[in-house]
Amino acid sequence: MADNDPKTPQDLSDFAENLLKKLQERFQSMSDQLTERMEEMGSNIDKLQNDVSDLMTQAGIDNTDEVVH
Repeated sequence: MADNDPKTPQDLSDFAENLLKKLQERFQSMSDQLTERMEEMGSNIDKLQNDVSDLMTQAGIDNTDEVVH
């Protein structure tokens, strides 16, 4: 057994609590990163839609299929 292995029920409980806390922090971090990336992607899609619409207007093409938000 390694020196940091739990030796008593309290050690095991503390170890498990610490492990769960670390997992929760990592999950929250990943969740935050995913949310941020999804928001960035949504913003990029909105910009792209506006750019395409502007180009169609400049080209004189009627944009009747425009999505209403």
